Amino acid sequence: MQYFSHPFPRRRSLAGRIGNINIGGDAPIVVQSMTNTDTADIKNSVKQIAILYRSGSEVVRLPIDRNESAAALPHIREQLDNIGIHVPLIGDFHYIGHRLLANHPACAEALAKYRINPGNIGFREKHDKNFSAIVETAIRYNKPIRIGVNGGSLDQEILKKLMMNKSAQEIPYSNIIQEAIVQSALISAQFSEKIGLPRNKIILSAKVSDVQELIAIYTTLATRCDHAIHLGLTEAGMGAKGIIASSAAIAILLQQGIGDTIRISITPEPKGERTYEVRIAQELLQVLGIRKFLPTVTACPGCGRTTSSVFQELAKKIQDYIQENMPIWQGQYPGIETLRIAVMGCIVNGPGESKHADIGISLPGIGEKPAALVFIEGKQVAILRHNISDEFKKILIHYIKNRFDPNKSSDKN
Repeated sequence: MQYFSHPFPRRRSLAGRIGNINIGGDAPIVVQSMTNTDTADIKNSVKQIAILYRSGSEVVRLPIDRNESAAALPHIREQLDNIGIHVPLIGDFHYIGHRLLANHPACAEALAKYRINPGNIGFREKHDKNFSAIVETAIRYNKPIRIGVNGGSLDQEILKKLMMNKSAQEIPYSNIIQEAIVQSALISAQFSEKIGLPRNKIILSAKVSDVQELIAIYTTLATRCDHAIHLGLTEAGMGAKGIIASSAAIAILLQQGIGDTIRISITPEPKGERTYEVRIAQELLQVLGIRKFLPTVTACPGCGRTTSSVFQELAKKIQDYIQENMPIWQGQYPGIETLRIAVMGCIVNGPGESKHADIGISLPGIGEKPAALVFIEGKQVAILRHNISDEFKKILIHYIKNRFDPNKSSDKN
């Protein structure tokens, strides 16, 4: 019998750093996000970055689109440092990034990385001049760059050259677009190295909004370079569509060993939490067995055998309880992210799944005795009949303290 191991074999990329975060090589795959506040609004930008960081975003990208944004960035950095949040900040530059970095040296110094889109930084001679200016600034301040190619703003000069090729008439247009995206990233990386930027300070991304095209592009890109690669499906959409599309594309690439940092670019619901994209990225890495962020909660979907409201309410309460307490627990209980919890709805799979988890509860289904069985490491330890949610939380926190508190004894019961 063949057994599968995790994590998946990683493509060997160059090791580098973004501020205080290792990327590429043997480093864990980094989760990142992007603000949707006006960067010039220092107060709200600091607030959102702090929330994103505390939710698990290991680097945060901000749009630097005008002088006011560039001027605000050093103050954002300072205020974050003052409250103990040293998350690396990435500047997202388009069109006038070369001017903003030149006119605001404090911004250039405060950022941990610059993101450049080679498709919208000018044409012909202006393109090379503007691109060079940003790379030279990165060299001056010892910063890495991300060359972020996007299908919606593709370098038209590269596309035109490919289209003029005699064999292009026999190649589907979509394939030409894909090749143009890959070439744009590689040519820009080579140009950056020629200017003097070290190879391990160049990160590449090549985003489109179609799942199959994204997989094809990144698979090709990964075979042609050893740079660290940032994964993301751009303009993924809203709700279930955005989550499924991003997860499908990125999971396939991760399984091939491609990717050193990821972002889930979903459209948030009106007034929705920006942290949602961070939680999805973490959950994706966790279910693939690549990284651990939170205790795993196994819960059945519920059916006609379960008392649905009781089961659903308990599953949600336990999930919320874990998420609310994890910022504290992570500091108190090293290794708690490996904890496995089962919240099951009836006798069919409930006891079995609960026994397989570190700690689990099996609720009574319709027609069963009104008693919830609690299991710890395969052994039944309690029967709950009243205040099930509160009583199970007490048993859960007792188990967590005994198992993960370094100051406690090894007694887990």
